[in-house]
Amino acid sequence: MKKYRIHEIAKKLGIPSKKLVEEVQKLGVDVKSYQSTIDEDTTEKILKMFAPAEPTAPTEATEEEAKGKGTKKTKEIKKSKDQDIAVGVSQKDISKKSEEATTRQHPSAKEPKEPKEPKEIKEIKEIKESIEPIEPEPPQKIQLTEAVTVKELAEKMEIKPNELIKKLIQMGVMVSINQLVDINVAMSVAKGFGFDVNMVSLEGEENLELGEEDSSQLVSRPPIATVMGHVDHGKTKLLDAIRKTNVVAGESGGITQHIGAYKVKLKGGDVVFLDTPGHEAFTAMRARGAQVTDTVILVVAADDGVMPQTIEAINHARAAEVPILVAINKVDKPDADIEKVKRDLAKLDLVPEDWGGKTIVVEVSAKMEKGIDTLLEMMLLEAEMLELKANPNRSAKGTIIEAKLHKGKGPVATVLIQNGTLRVGDPFVTGLHYGKVRALINDHGKKIKEAPPSTPVEILGISGVPQVGDSFTVVSDERKARLISSIRSTKQREEGLRKTIKVTLEDFYELIKKGEVKELKIVLKADVQGSVQAICNSLERLSTPEVQVKVIHSSVGAIIETDVMLASSSKGIILGFNVRPAPKAAALAEKEGLDIRNYTIIYDLINDVRAAMEGMLEPTYKEIVLGRAEVRQVFTVPKIGAICGSYVLEGKILKGSKLRLLRDNTVIYEGKISSLRRFKEDAREVLTGYECGIGLENFNDIKPNDIIEDYELQEVETKL
Repeated sequence: MKKYRIHEIAKKLGIPSKKLVEEVQKLGVDVKSYQSTIDEDTTEKILKMFAPAEPTAPTEATEEEAKGKGTKKTKEIKKSKDQDIAVGVSQKDISKKSEEATTRQHPSAKEPKEPKEPKEIKEIKEIKESIEPIEPEPPQKIQLTEAVTVKELAEKMEIKPNELIKKLIQMGVMVSINQLVDINVAMSVAKGFGFDVNMVSLEGEENLELGEEDSSQLVSRPPIATVMGHVDHGKTKLLDAIRKTNVVAGESGGITQHIGAYKVKLKGGDVVFLDTPGHEAFTAMRARGAQVTDTVILVVAADDGVMPQTIEAINHARAAEVPILVAINKVDKPDADIEKVKRDLAKLDLVPEDWGGKTIVVEVSAKMEKGIDTLLEMMLLEAEMLELKANPNRSAKGTIIEAKLHKGKGPVATVLIQNGTLRVGDPFVTGLHYGKVRALINDHGKKIKEAPPSTPVEILGISGVPQVGDSFTVVSDERKARLISSIRSTKQREEGLRKTIKVTLEDFYELIKKGEVKELKIVLKADVQGSVQAICNSLERLSTPEVQVKVIHSSVGAIIETDVMLASSSKGIILGFNVRPAPKAAALAEKEGLDIRNYTIIYDLINDVRAAMEGMLEPTYKEIVLGRAEVRQVFTVPKIGAICGSYVLEGKILKGSKLRLLRDNTVIYEGKISSLRRFKEDAREVLTGYECGIGLENFNDIKPNDIIEDYELQEVETKL
């Protein structure tokens, strides 16, 4: 709808703007000054109010003038007729010429006259058309987070803070310029100023801090790799051999183990390795939603082949959607069978390139330091194919790899910078903590001033010890970092946003009733592969339409920290058959509140899971009759109602139990015994052969000879 400025309307009408503002306000329109705008309907009303009056009736002189003009025209027509008759023109031609003359003098004489528009409406239209309407501007868009202060909100809307505070006070919100504003109030006041509000989370705000990507500033970055595989397949040996290949650092590598990640500088480029316990840390990262690794180096021993933890590592890598590069280690051993390893890999959809597949497979010997160069070259080739790029000219963003509390340095964290450049003095926020970078230490133990993308670096200056996998983001100033940290801590305390549902067999039924669990996820560990298969088949057969049993991971060996992290992230439970949890795994499970069940008999394991599932079935009840009593006389007690003077025929009458009132063997009432007395004393129960007074809850239509039968419902366990 079109909008019109008040001062322009007043100018056209020739009245003061102040008067027009008062008249518009009388119409119930909220306007503040002459600069305010009103819609088209209000403009129409105003123009009608101030439109000029209707013209008065024509005067006598005017009528005579019109009459004279009419007489003159009539004479001309008559003269024309006389001339035509004089020259011998027929009467028909005369009539025709007379009509033509009339038409010439009165062009609308023959055509029907259109009704004339009243002069008042015409003038209103002319004034309205002369006022230039204001085209409504589309609302500007701003982005708000739950951590917004009055000053920041005013800056986003490009208005003075005092004006915003005044508006908030009118809304009943008393705030100062640096005070936080409730997000609902902020959205309401922003819409009142004509802004379209887009709500973003704090994590989204962190991404906004980084700004838009400038494709012209993107440069290639080194790939980040995690070495994974089965126990004793040579992961540590391979990492040691790679350290020695570092053409810059030479033999040094002691600090590498300490910091947990390191960069190998090669002639063709750099490669970054995460020196972590393989899939254990990989799972921990994934459990917190972190995506750090660009590729996975899967180490498989040539003399041992694909083992359970190898399969587990493959599953984790695929879940993270990262490419897998296979390193067949220990090829120097006499009993090495490389072809068997490739066959096993092909069965897992990791077909080697020399077999026509897409998986890069490199034969190495970490002990003899053979094939290491080829492996690193393949890593660089994989990086080229992935086209890994980052912008070093923006604020830094990364992920926490390690964190600890140092006695002398305080909270210390290892950060892998994924984008931007981190510099000394940068304010940052990570998880629930914030800080300002006081020092940067690289993987060689040297202090540096800045860390570009794909650089592992140890930082000092954190307010607390963050969690592994927490995001690390540089923000505009330390005050904002403190604010975000405070809000996150409050949310964690009040709403428990970071808490995940830990499922135990005892509370499984309660969670199902609340709708929080749709399936029972199980991590199964057993002593031998045969037991694993048998238990998996038995558990999956327990599934019902209401609840599904899903074995998300099964393998041979002890319960380790990886299993605990996987069960925690997937909200499942761990079942162990003839195996025990490792000490670290047991401690982690206790910390996470995770349920670990250990069994030595397969039937006990199956029965426990079945019992947990049976708990979700609707219970059935069996009725047990407690006793019968005959009503001998009915007494009416004021304010209480009818009391049955009864004689117990059999069993017992129990106070508070359910009852039926029978009349001629027909149930006329079902309810509850509200009171039970023997003489003047309250009784808990009355046995056979005794008299008593019985009060029925909310029922008084009782007659002598009625039978009162009390009973109870006993729950019967439902079986699958």
